[in-house]
Amino acid sequence: MHTSGSCLCGAIKYDLDAQIQKIGHCHCSMCRKAHGAAFASFVNVPAEAFRLLEGEDSLGAYHSSEQVTRTFCKQCGSSLQFIDRRAKHIGVAAGTLDSALPRTEQYHLYVDSKADWYNLDDRLPKHNGDPDL
Repeated sequence: MHTSGSCLCGAIKYDLDAQIQKIGHCHCSMCRKAHGAAFASFVNVPAEAFRLLEGEDSLGAYHSSEQVTRTFCKQCGSSLQFIDRRAKHIGVAAGTLDSALPRTEQYHLYVDSKADWYNLDDRLPKHNGDPDL
C-alpha cells in the first residue's frame, strides 16, 4: 500500500511503503507536549518504509530521551516521526498523512499518564505502557 504525507507548510513530503496495521494514541506527557494536544496519534511502520521525498534541509530532530528521537519540520513545527531505538518500527504522526487510511486497529497507550482534563471514554483497548515494545 502506498501512503503519502507532508508537514503543515508542505516543505517536507514523504511516502510510506508499508501496510499500516495500527494507530496508537499516546497519552504520555512528552507526546502531549510535543503535539500540544491531549494525545499524539502515530501509525507504526518499519523504519525502512519511510521515504523522504522533499525537505531534507527542513527536517529537524530532537532527542527527547536516551532512547527516542522525534523529528519535525523546522519551518512550521509539524511533528513527523517518533523513533524509538528499542522498537522494530517507527511512529509517523497520523495527522500528517495525506492519503486516506482503510479502517485499522487503534489503541491507547500510556493512559496512566493521560491529561487529567481529558475524558477517555471510547471503547478502544487501553494500555498503561506500550504494548509494541
